[in-house]
Amino acid sequence: MPLIPEDDIEFLKEKEFDYELLQSDKEIHLIIHRFPFGPYAPKEADILIRLLSGYPQTAVDMFYTIPDVKLPSGSFPQNCNQHVTVGNKLWQQWSRHLTWRSGVDSLRNFIAAVSAEISKGI
Repeated sequence: MPLIPEDDIEFLKEKEFDYELLQSDKEIHLIIHRFPFGPYAPKEADILIRLLSGYPQTAVDMFYTIPDVKLPSGSFPQNCNQHVTVGNKLWQQWSRHLTWRSGVDSLRNFIAAVSAEISKGI
């Protein structure tokens, strides 16, 4: 049985993401390698999306990066100065609480929202 719905797997393949899925207790960790961070430095980072038990009915909230991603000025983006340890790695937490419509949204919607947040450059 796949860790995430087939529609999500098809989406990740369609976008040609270099990704991995890891089971961790009651969570699934989706790591997308070399995700684009255009207006920031560095221009690419690994992104972690934590899918809680019950996904896709359970909301997906926030995302995390390695290495730290900063504004061109060298400061942290808005609400991104906290770090959490996940899987023995220290990840930069992007505190972005995006709207989730249970039974409607999927990784496709969430990653589109993440990309929209990144494009703001704040």
